[in-house]
Amino acid sequence: MSVLKYQLEGHVGLLTLNRPESRNSLNPELIVELAETWERIKEDSDIRVVVLTGAGDSTFCSGFDLGTTIPLITGTREPADDFEEAIKADRDLLRRATLVGHDIGKPIIAAVNGHAIAGGMELLLACDLRVVAQGVKLGLSEVALGLIPGMGGTALLRRHLPSALAMEMLLCAKPIISDDLADSGLFNRLVPVSETLPTALEIAQTVASNAPLAVQGARQVVRKSADLEESQALLLETQIGEALTQTEDATEGPLAFMEKRSPQFHGR
Repeated sequence: MSVLKYQLEGHVGLLTLNRPESRNSLNPELIVELAETWERIKEDSDIRVVVLTGAGDSTFCSGFDLGTTIPLITGTREPADDFEEAIKADRDLLRRATLVGHDIGKPIIAAVNGHAIAGGMELLLACDLRVVAQGVKLGLSEVALGLIPGMGGTALLRRHLPSALAMEMLLCAKPIISDDLADSGLFNRLVPVSETLPTALEIAQTVASNAPLAVQGARQVVRKSADLEESQALLLETQIGEALTQTEDATEGPLAFMEKRSPQFHGR
């Protein structure tokens, strides 16, 4: 059984973490598969948006596997197979799998159909849009294990939550129920668990129907401008906006509107 399922429908890719018996924890095999798949998606121009979810009905992702991955990270366990050897030889695989400092250049939507803990919470944070099930636990438990969230959680959580909530999640190492974060701005939709994936796919299809270069450009401005002065952010917006005016899609969009038809965007 593959630890990672990948499907493509139209221009939408669906990635499913497929270790439900282990709460979709990130073992070495899944880490290697994720890192490689993100790279393939980045290079595939047919894919305009990706939905990431977890198999089963209880856990989106429980983070790095405590029996295999964590001992490799701490050096208390020697590699036992090729996947573990790969991680020992290239620790950046952990960061590429969880998208820490590795941008695939396309929108990613998290369909959080169950608990998201530790590295699972960090995967959630790495996504651009988030659909979260009601009644699930969201948290970063690393300090209770003598570690810190090292795949973006410590550095990025404050960008997504108010300071008090971020500190509570980080320092108490206790999960917070998704319903209690409904007004926090952390996610886009809070829905019953059965509607999590359908809602995320519906949003993905909407995003994929828009001009892909424009979607990528708008996303790039938002992500990069967070750390820029206002003048620099406006300059970046102008540069990307001007480049888009020279594309075929920028001609097709207004033309289709005037002709009262659906636009045919080709990403060029």
